Amino acid sequence: MNLTQLQRKLIAVARANPPDDRVPYAFERRLLARLTGLPPADQWTVWARMLWRAAAPCLGVMILVSAFAIATGGWRGSEAPLGESLETAVYAVLADPGE
Repeated sequence: MNLTQLQRKLIAVARANPPDDRVPYAFERRLLARLTGLPPADQWTVWARMLWRAAAPCLGVMILVSAFAIATGGWRGSEAPLGESLETAVYAVLADPGE
């Protein structure tokens, strides 16, 4: 269907039926009463919902990164033991005190 024709038809129907200017009796009072009757939002509940919603994407990213690391062999790490690597990193600062 032609979009311009559809737009013209919808505008013609809207002009033929003007909106009603009347508002139901005490509409604003009922609306405000309903809004004030709602319990206040608990901030801990809001945070908990957001964190639970974020858990699934984080888990998916973790699985993808783990699969990539296993596929490329990056999970093996360095050949030096952890103690030697730590010692080298700590003493690297003391090797050149001029910097």
